[in-house]
Amino acid sequence: MKVDKYSIKGDLLGQIELSDEVFGAEVNDVLIYEYIKAANANLRQGTHATKERAAVSGGGAKPWRQKGTGRARAGSSRSPIWRGGGTVFGPRPRDYGIQLPKKMKKAAFISIFSQKAKVGAVKVVEDFSIADGKTKDVAVIGKALSITKGLLVSGKNDTDDSLLKRAIRNISWFKYNNVNRLSGRDIFYSKELVITESAVNQINEKFGKVK
Repeated sequence: MKVDKYSIKGDLLGQIELSDEVFGAEVNDVLIYEYIKAANANLRQGTHATKERAAVSGGGAKPWRQKGTGRARAGSSRSPIWRGGGTVFGPRPRDYGIQLPKKMKKAAFISIFSQKAKVGAVKVVEDFSIADGKTKDVAVIGKALSITKGLLVSGKNDTDDSLLKRAIRNISWFKYNNVNRLSGRDIFYSKELVITESAVNQINEKFGKVK
């Protein structure tokens, strides 16, 4: 599969080969659903908590005697049916994480890549770097490539791309991923997938051998 290759100014430079095993495979919607569900679950902090009856302060004394008052029996003012009482079966801190098998995760990535290529959302751009880490420089590149809600995948390591990563983080409509730490969730929710030329070769090599 061949797609157009662009310069950072938006000019067409030619075409580049994408692996059919990665960008031209059959889309498995079930795999994509399971991956996105797991990715969303892994983002949950799970720090929610409520105080149950044993954790609420006060209520040590019996509110009134057992018999003779005409009122219902009560042993504590911190009963769940009382105002200020404990919560019954309230949320407790927990881990929502879902760990998918490696082969399943890689197959999901292939389906996501293929889905983006199928709708023409994949753009390849020449390798570039941001010298000063200025947000406006990345914004100009994004506008030249007609990005509305895009994801930039770079093939350089984080040390070389530290300025690019810093420059892009303040742009709401543009995100950054390193090819070594791809987020399938970011790829799935993006409207335009912008991949640098060096990242294309690494993605082809990394996912092309998965059947």
